[in-house]
Amino acid sequence: MANMREIRERISSIQQILKITNAMYLMSSSKLKKARKSLESTEPYFYKLQSTIESVLEHTPHMRQRYFDRRDDIPEENCKKGYIVITADKGLCGSYNHNIMKFAEEELKKAPNLDNCYLFVIGQVGRMHFQKRKKAEKNAFVDGEFLYTTQNPTLYRAMEIAQIILDKFEKRELDEVYLLYTDMVTANVQETRMVPLLPFNRRHFGKAPDGTMKKLPKASFVPSPEKVMDYLIPQYAKGIIYGAMVEAFCCEQQSRMTAMDAATSSAKDMIKELSLLYNRARQAAITQEITEVCAGANGLSE
Repeated sequence: MANMREIRERISSIQQILKITNAMYLMSSSKLKKARKSLESTEPYFYKLQSTIESVLEHTPHMRQRYFDRRDDIPEENCKKGYIVITADKGLCGSYNHNIMKFAEEELKKAPNLDNCYLFVIGQVGRMHFQKRKKAEKNAFVDGEFLYTTQNPTLYRAMEIAQIILDKFEKRELDEVYLLYTDMVTANVQETRMVPLLPFNRRHFGKAPDGTMKKLPKASFVPSPEKVMDYLIPQYAKGIIYGAMVEAFCCEQQSRMTAMDAATSSAKDMIKELSLLYNRARQAAITQEITEVCAGANGLSE
């Protein structure tokens, strides 16, 4: 059995860890609420963008737009595919990073040609993971200059990412772009998702929630529908990326809250067990002292 001093030191160290886990839980809770509030405040703007794009497509059905170019003439094995993978910058968030990285690896295995696959990883944990895999074995190309973090998502950061991806698509450096992130279905359920980002599909616009086509009012676009779309599409892409970044960030914080809550419970259980051991050791020491005193008294009386 460990002596009393060792037990006291272990209890003290666990109490310090308990303070850290409690603080991290509260910080994650605060960050989650703040991110959710930020997303809710911007959602009406992006919904309006979507309805405006639907209106343009409805009134100009034959308009050719470069971001809707599906490039059907390119064979599947020659198609250059980009994957934007959103991970975390830090650990201590349970299986959050593992799940999204495993999901990305499974999707990459489905690609007919890894040489034409390009990874744009948001988050330091995922970036380091895929760069190590690239060195160890054949894997998709990881853009080393794509250095974006997931902490505190902003519209400005989402706009920069959207502009980089749209430029690569326009220059035909990419033919298809997918967005991989973790979505919070409920407070306790998270789901990894892959959403097609580029090229945009006309069939995704103009549909009502029941699947029928919306009836849109007549409208005119100045200076031209093409110019209006050139402005709207980057803004819409920014909204999709920003929404995914916030969802992933919220999932990360929720996972960290769950992990810290479990760590706090384990720490409390360990303190209870160590306190029992300490009391037993203390009682044993007291009993030993009493025994020695009694033995000494008996020796003197004889």
